[in-house]
Amino acid sequence: MRQRAIWVLAALVLAVAPVLLGVARAAAEGCRNRTLLGTPYIVCAFNPATDDLRLYWRGQDGRPFRTFDALSRALQSEGRSLVFAMNGGMYERDFSPVGLHIELGNRMSPLNTKTLTGRPSQIPNFYKKPNGVFYWGQGGAGVIESGRFSAQKPPAAYATQSGPMLVVEGKIHPAFIEKSTDFKPRNGVGVAPDGTVYFVMTKRRVSFYQFARAFRDGLGVQNALFLDGGWAPGIYAPELGRNDSPGHGGYGPIIAVVE
Repeated sequence: MRQRAIWVLAALVLAVAPVLLGVARAAAEGCRNRTLLGTPYIVCAFNPATDDLRLYWRGQDGRPFRTFDALSRALQSEGRSLVFAMNGGMYERDFSPVGLHIELGNRMSPLNTKTLTGRPSQIPNFYKKPNGVFYWGQGGAGVIESGRFSAQKPPAAYATQSGPMLVVEGKIHPAFIEKSTDFKPRNGVGVAPDGTVYFVMTKRRVSFYQFARAFRDGLGVQNALFLDGGWAPGIYAPELGRNDSPGHGGYGPIIAVVE
C-alpha cells in the first residue's frame, strides 16, 4: 500500500508540474519578438498575481517623469529596478492624463465621459467610443469599456483610461475598417482569459483592424485597449535593447513592472 501511495503521489506531481511551470513562465516571460498573423510585434506578457505591475505619472517633486530613464533613476533611489515600461495612455500637452488615472487607489484624474460628434476622421482616438479602462489590483487585471467601469466599479489599485477599445467581448471595434490603409505604429494592452496581461508594440505600421486582430486572433484576447499611435508609443525592454525616447517631448502616464 505504501509503495502504491508513493506512485500515486509521483503521478500527481508529474500531472501538476506542467501547470505550475506554465504559471511561472507566464510570470517570467517578459518581452519577446513574435509574429502574429504574419506581422512582427513585440509582445510582453506578465502575470498580475506575481509581477509587480504599477502605474506612474509624477515624481515626488510633483513633476511628470516624462522619460523611462527618469522613472528608472527614481526607482533606483528607492532600491528598486525598472524591468519593463510602456506609455500608459493618452495625455495633454502638460503630460497630464486625458482620462482616468489611479495610483495605489488614489484617483489622480477622473473618468472622462465626454462624447464628441463629427466624422470619424475628425474625432481624436481617445473619443472614438467605446473607449476603455485598463485596471489591476488584488492579483488580477482587466480591460473594460469606460461606462461599464463606472457602473461596476471593479477593485482597482491602478487604472488608466484610453481609447478606442480594440476588442470588446471578442468583437473588433465597430469603427475599424478591414481594408483600411491608415497604417501607423501602435501599442496597446489586453488581458487574456487566463489572466495574463499582454502589452503589444508594433514593429511596423499597421491599421487599427490589423492591430485588433493581433490581440483577438493572435493572442486569444477578448478585451483589448489602444494606448496610443503615431510618434507617441514607446517601450522599455532591456532584453530587447529597447529604451525608447518619447516622441512628443515626454510621456504622460507610464505603465511599469518593477523589482
